[in-house]
Amino acid sequence: MSRPALPRPPVADPLIRLAAGRWSGPLIRALGLPSPKALPRETGALHAEALAGRKGTLGGTGMTPTVQAAEAALRSLGVDLLDTAPAGSPPDLAVFDATGLATVAALDGLRRFFAPGLARLRPGSRLLLLARAPDTLTEPEAAAAAQACEGFMRSLAKEVGRRGATANLLWLEPGAEAGLAAPLAFFCGPRSAYVSGRTLRLAAAPFPAGLGLGGRTAVVTGAARGLGAATAERLAAEGARLLCVDVPAASAPLEALARRLGGQALALDITTADAGARLVAALQAAGGADVVVHNAGITRDRTLARMSESEWDAVLAVNLRAVLGLDAALDAAGLWRPGAREVCLSSISGIAGNGGQTNYAASKAALLGYVAARARQTPAPGMTVNAVAPGFIETEMTARIPWGIREAGRRMNALSQGGQPQDVAEAIAFLVQPGAAGVNGQALRVCGQALLGA
Repeated sequence: MSRPALPRPPVADPLIRLAAGRWSGPLIRALGLPSPKALPRETGALHAEALAGRKGTLGGTGMTPTVQAAEAALRSLGVDLLDTAPAGSPPDLAVFDATGLATVAALDGLRRFFAPGLARLRPGSRLLLLARAPDTLTEPEAAAAAQACEGFMRSLAKEVGRRGATANLLWLEPGAEAGLAAPLAFFCGPRSAYVSGRTLRLAAAPFPAGLGLGGRTAVVTGAARGLGAATAERLAAEGARLLCVDVPAASAPLEALARRLGGQALALDITTADAGARLVAALQAAGGADVVVHNAGITRDRTLARMSESEWDAVLAVNLRAVLGLDAALDAAGLWRPGAREVCLSSISGIAGNGGQTNYAASKAALLGYVAARARQTPAPGMTVNAVAPGFIETEMTARIPWGIREAGRRMNALSQGGQPQDVAEAIAFLVQPGAAGVNGQALRVCGQALLGA
């Protein structure tokens, strides 16, 4: 069954078009304005050769188990690995294995590998650094060299962002090499278009074979529109059976979405006393939950001095207490299936804070603490719990922001533009796939390397 494409973003960024124009582009640059690049993206279901047709280079500090695993994974994903980058055809991706770094002097290998190709990067190019997690190293100098990789990568990401390229870092725990395929497919391809300057930790874990979510049941709250609808679309493309949840007032678009995706609609106010019981009943009929995405959220923005008790309580009720309540009900009913995936939607507001959003930022920061703790005591074997923290995303909500504030939100990141709902949906789709078993208790920011809270 073919799935509909993701809906077009409700708001376009005119500066991307103007910056690419034959006559307007030079004027934009002469005025000193940002010149954001159009970011290549990909839609549809994942496939085994996710990076087919892409050319890449792979370097490292020696023939380590990591570089061997990375080479095997990249080739299996369809990458054409080049011994050297030809002058006229720059590679689409460059991966460097720094897990063998043991001295500060060896850090020069990073410069020698990445620097020669930077002048020829194209929009959509991907730079990825693999390093040993510093807290797993006993030698102080080796730990220092490993930690240096983060500062290097974050600075590099800010340099290449103006070209529409990204740079990220994977911290590898011992034995995590076996799980490189899924992270490489995500970070080295177009599905991570708005993820840059980020670190993600990969642990050793049983990595199930296979792709997609065929036969699995996925719950998405706040599914009627925006990020929730994009996420439901994306998970449906992977073959998931959708249970789309939203408030009764959104019943019409919710039911239309569920029908289109071949799923089920559940009109439910998740803050009510019986919300957990009603979700449990729906999932018992489905046989349990494989994926739950806690996307529902609201804002009631006002400075703290002027914020009412009801405005504070409403945001905490939807964004935080409802998540804990629904999880408690699912836990008590034993409805999580082995290998389940849970994702909570946080926000960079919860990381960096935002004036006029003490209630919202508190709720989104709380989710980060909740995810980290819950990941250590999951109610089902092989289950993971993670968060996604979006930055400025082009949605109907951000379209209503006054022009000046909206422009500032768009430009205050390394890519000088807002993200699309699809970008958040892709990050969620990565975290819920079987191959992401080694990612647990973490927050993946989808913010184009926002300059706030970076």
